[in-house]
Parts: sequence; structure tokens; C-alpha cells
Amino acid sequence: MVILGIETSCDETSAAVIADGRVTANLIYTQQMHATYGGVIPELSSRAHLLKIAPLVRTSLSKAGIELKDVHVVAATAGPGLIGSLIVGYTFAQGLALSLGKPFIPVNHIEGHIYSGFLMNPAPEFPALILVVSGGHTLLLNVRSHTSYQILGTTADDAAGEAFDKVAKLMNLGYPGGPAIQKSAEKAVRKNISFPIADVKGDYNFSYSGLKTSVLRYIQKNFPDGVIAPEEQSEIAYGFQESAVGALIAKTELALRQGSYRSISVAGGVAANGRLRDRLADLSAKYQVPLVVPAFEFCTDNGAMIAARAKALIESGIPDYGIQEPFPSFKSVFADAPLVKRS
Repeated sequence: MVILGIETSCDETSAAVIADGRVTANLIYTQQMHATYGGVIPELSSRAHLLKIAPLVRTSLSKAGIELKDVHVVAATAGPGLIGSLIVGYTFAQGLALSLGKPFIPVNHIEGHIYSGFLMNPAPEFPALILVVSGGHTLLLNVRSHTSYQILGTTADDAAGEAFDKVAKLMNLGYPGGPAIQKSAEKAVRKNISFPIADVKGDYNFSYSGLKTSVLRYIQKNFPDGVIAPEEQSEIAYGFQESAVGALIAKTELALRQGSYRSISVAGGVAANGRLRDRLADLSAKYQVPLVVPAFEFCTDNGAMIAARAKALIESGIPDYGIQEPFPSFKSVFADAPLVKRS
């Protein structure tokens, strides 16, 4: 079976091919123009997707050695994400499938991230404790099977990736903030700056607005003119990263203590963070639960994860689970996907 996966939920245009369960192409175009603005401009993003989607699909098929007529299924991200960007990929994929007379499978973007781990060998075993950490979402999930998962916790305010972006912007480190913060933090020497970790007591939820505010106040107090030397940037970046990652680890460990899992996995753009990977590896060793970490190319938004999720849906007998149109918010998934069991 050959599946073409298309992803356009934010500022990455991606097309990937999975043939007989193997990723044979996974091309990603990242829109660099947003770095100028310190964040994604939705209209610019959707326009860029329009320009890139067709040539990227052609190139991915060529790289995979597949002709368009040999594609069995076309899948695309339906949401959540930027609605203008989603519409580009969704309608392109839907039209392509219609022209080929092949099935079209809309995929939940978050569920796509979950399946980045399933592109690895070995893949996560169920029940799996999966942490999804991106610019727009922070979720801790108990994934019981391909068609059943429980949301244990989410963010009460900012997503972890969003906090990385905003703190990087405060220090003029550039966009995206995740890689910039990590690179700066690696140069820290004193490592004597710390920021409080919000503890949402009694559950698995996260909170990052307070951490972001703490960094802002520290900068305003100690650098009122806004000029921060590179060595001081590194110390602040280190302190922030330790707290941001520490919050993720604390809730993941709580879930490990209170539940029973056969594997741990992490997904989303922040999954590329080296400190987070190291801390998760420590948890894996401590609790003797195998850790599955996606390759870096599968951490960012990509078409391979969308194709992988579509493959799992097909094999589970749920090729169409109620999504009729693109949706911008995560909440709409519950109403639009009633056949995927959730508790």
C-alpha cells in the first residue's frame, strides 16, 4: 500500500510517501520569512503553502520512485492549526484523491504527532505514555491502542513550545525559539539562575504563563535597557530551559508512578530538545520502561507522521472517522471524530 501524506497546518509544507510500511520520501519546506517577524504570520503562511504544495508533492513522489497513479491513499492534516494553511493542504489532497479515484483520509494533526514514534523501529508498545510538545500544544496521553487514547493532561495556558518562542524573543535570540534557547543554554557557565516551575496540583496539567512572566520580570529588573550580553543570555536560557523541561518531566514521572505503561514516547517540535531527551532517558532507566524518541526529521511538522496515522486508521478499519472539513482548534476534534474512542 502506498500512502501520500500532506501536512500544512502551520509554517511547514510537507509531502511524504509511505510504501509498504516504509518511509520512502519525507520532504519538508520550512517558511523562513516568519523569522523576520518573530512568529508565524498566518496569511503569509497560507500563500507560501499555495506556492510549494504541488512541486513538493511531485518531488516527493519522484524521490520515492512512485508514479501518481500508483498512490493508493491520499492523507492530509485536517486540524488543529492555522485555518488558511490547513485549507491549502486539505483541499489539494482532497482534489488529488478525487482525480485519482482513490480514498482521501483527513488526519488529526495531534494524532499525527503521536505517530511520529511509530515511524521508528521498534515502535512504542501499548499502553504507551506519550508526551506531545509543540508550539501550539502540550499534551500527556495514555495511548491504549490505535483507536483509543486518554488525554491525561494539557496546558492551562501557553504551550511549552510557545513559551520557548516568547522567551527567545525577549532575548532577541531569533525564531524558532526552541533551537535558539538550547544553543544558548549550552554555553552557560555559572548555571545559577533558576525560575519557578508551576505545579498544577493534583493532576497532569501544565502551565507556562507564570514561567514566561518570571523570565520577563527578571530581564526587566536586571537589564532595564533591554541589552543583554551573550553570556547572560546563556545563563537565562539555561535557567528557563531547566524549568520548562522540568515541568514536562514532573508530570510524565507522575503518570509513570500512578499508571502502568509498556513504553514512553515524545513527539512534536520540542521533542528535538536535547535536554528533554536526556531527562526522558533518565526516567526510562529509572522506571524500566522503554523510551521511543523520533528521529529529528519526524519531530517537526511532517507528512510522514500524517501518512503513518492514516495507515493505522486503515488497518484499524476506521478510514473515515467523521471529519468533514478543516478545523482550527483541538476541541473540535472530539465532535468531529466520534468513532475514535476517547475517555
